[in-house]
Amino acid sequence: MTPDGVPLLAIAALLTAALAAQEPKPSEPPEEDETLAQREYSFNPIQAKKELEVGAQYFRKGSYLAAAGRFREAAKWDENYAEAYLRLGEACEKLKDQACVRKAYEKFLALAPGSKAAARVRKLLTSKR
Repeated sequence: MTPDGVPLLAIAALLTAALAAQEPKPSEPPEEDETLAQREYSFNPIQAKKELEVGAQYFRKGSYLAAAGRFREAAKWDENYAEAYLRLGEACEKLKDQACVRKAYEKFLALAPGSKAAARVRKLLTSKR
């Protein structure tokens, strides 16, 4: 106790609170959820091939949604990777997503009009109109 009858503990608490209020708190950057962050893609055919291979494994397992996601990733890493669009179209067929099928197959035909699969894809697109 102080001579005035005020407990020392109360004075210490008041002084601590006053000092804490005066000190500026360092601002921390906001936490960022990596899954929500936009990914930046640059031409990377090696990564595109890896994504395609993983997507093919998902496709064989019957996980068509996961496969479609990997095929989309492959197409983002290499926008001229015709096989990625072909495989994406096949996965979208399994998912019964006709808009995705059309978009993927049209891009495939634009990139590889003379490929082995082109005739089958053209026939499929004309039958779906």
